Amino acid sequence: MHPDGQEALIHIIVNLFFLVIVWWCLQAFRFDVFLRRPDGPKAKLFIILVTIAITHLVSSFFMDYLKVSLMLRYLFS
Repeated sequence: MHPDGQEALIHIIVNLFFLVIVWWCLQAFRFDVFLRRPDGPKAKLFIILVTIAITHLVSSFFMDYLKVSLMLRYLFS
């Protein structure tokens, strides 16, 4: 398997993993306090977009941390 393909597969798995975790965590947040109509389609779309945005931030941090930690082996060689 090509290293770029492996990296792409890891990235997809990490994104999906954090998407599920962020969605699960946001279920505890009370959006109804901040939204006018929490059951409306705009509110649902807003929750989905917030989930995607937080997932992107968390998975980007994790992937950057993974890449940098893998590059540490070149420090001692």
